[in-house]
Amino acid sequence: MKPIRFVDSSQKDLRAMPADVRHALGLELLNVQFGGEPKDFKPMRTVGAGAYELRYRDSSGTFRVIYVAKFADAVYVLHAFQKKTQKTEKADIDLAAQRLRQVIQRGIDHDRK
Repeated sequence: MKPIRFVDSSQKDLRAMPADVRHALGLELLNVQFGGEPKDFKPMRTVGAGAYELRYRDSSGTFRVIYVAKFADAVYVLHAFQKKTQKTEKADIDLAAQRLRQVIQRGIDHDRK
């Protein structure tokens, strides 16, 4: 099982979501930690190679977690947010992309799978 590493405010942002949303997204991240595939996700090529978006929707809104699991050392949660529009906002994509670059630039041992 790979550990989860939250980048910048992503953990705080996830914790600010409603409890049922946190629970559902947390179970999906746990599945990813064990090498599984989430129920509802899509690649986020606009963020960078290996980035994916977990998707969750309920009566309180539409929520997203952008993560990357391609590194051997951990699953990195880049961004967690509530969507307000049909299309993912450019600011959310740019923030996740910036955080992915930070992960890569930190020089952490990222032996590829």
